[in-house]
Amino acid sequence: MILASSSPRRALLLRAARFDFDVVPPNIDETPRPEEPPAEYVLRVSEEKTASILLRFDDVVLGADTTVVLDGRSIGKPVDRDHAIEMLSTMVGRAHSVLTGWTVRSRSAHRFGISESRVSLHARTVSEIAAYVDRSQPFDKAGEYALQGDDGWLVSSVAGSRSNVMGLPIGEVVPALVELGVPRSAPDGR
Repeated sequence: MILASSSPRRALLLRAARFDFDVVPPNIDETPRPEEPPAEYVLRVSEEKTASILLRFDDVVLGADTTVVLDGRSIGKPVDRDHAIEMLSTMVGRAHSVLTGWTVRSRSAHRFGISESRVSLHARTVSEIAAYVDRSQPFDKAGEYALQGDDGWLVSSVAGSRSNVMGLPIGEVVPALVELGVPRSAPDGR
């Protein structure tokens, strides 16, 4: 299997689910199209990631894309520290959606889906947010925060898949991988 993603969190989740895989980051344009709804965007990007890898390899390929949606609009990744602080400041004390589009493809089979989780963040001051940004360096994360390691400081609740918030809805993806014949290692690692 090939993971069409350079996300360390997706790789961590797949390893925890006992899959062996190679990582081949796709080289695609991930720019949203004008007026493209967030759910359509994440599914399209996951499809394009897998398609680009299947052009070069004959294997099962998993691609995924995650976005945070606040007030109906996708929030991208921050470009710098100030941008991360500004973005998180608009999100704290409120709920938002985390959408992940995922695609599993081989030459002969295709499975896909969109997972949504609702996340609420605690109210925090700008200085607290700045300290969080400085210690967590969230620049490669949709929504500027990481669920793993948070211990409830920022995230107050998650409704839906927690692994989806980390970038890969394992409960939906694992059955698709198994259905396409991707083997899992034994629980003891053999």
